[in-house]
Amino acid sequence: MDCADGKIHLCFPILSAWIADHAEHAALEGIGSKSYPKCEALCEELSGDPRWIYETRDYMQYREKALTHEPAEAAGIAKYFQRLSVKIGNNVFIGLDRASTAELHKPDLLHNIYLGLFKHMREWVEGFLKKHKQQQAFDDAWKESSPYSGFRVPKKPYCEITQWQGKEMGNLGLLYFSRIGVRIAKSGQFSVS
Repeated sequence: MDCADGKIHLCFPILSAWIADHAEHAALEGIGSKSYPKCEALCEELSGDPRWIYETRDYMQYREKALTHEPAEAAGIAKYFQRLSVKIGNNVFIGLDRASTAELHKPDLLHNIYLGLFKHMREWVEGFLKKHKQQQAFDDAWKESSPYSGFRVPKKPYCEITQWQGKEMGNLGLLYFSRIGVRIAKSGQFSVS
């Protein structure tokens, strides 16, 4: 590799972490969506005693079992993987040099915190609008928004959006913080600025 000192060095990169949200980890590591990439704890068990030590996932062992089982053991192996919520042969990290697949899982905290805060903010504003019976006024302001840099005019009324994707979340954040100012005047009325 070309290095900062201007010389070419022999390097051996080692993947040490993979930051992604849970759905991406589940897909890449070949596990069920309700499973944890790092250990074999079942979803129902996680509410138990936090001092309990769960067995770390051994993806290489899973691979060996999948490749070396006898044809007569196929049903038993399938049950074994189903109990662990592992999809046979679907882990893209298997075989990486000096990398523990179970240790690669690092949650994308910024992504998760952002989504949590966004959901909280959206629910709070919706509750506020409902309490003051101003949902229609907000929906009207949402539909009448004009385009500007970084903002796309919504195609659906606010009340009809059932699944929030990145574009909708970005639009709503821009509207909350820059275009539509939700204020409570002394009269308790909703106003748009």
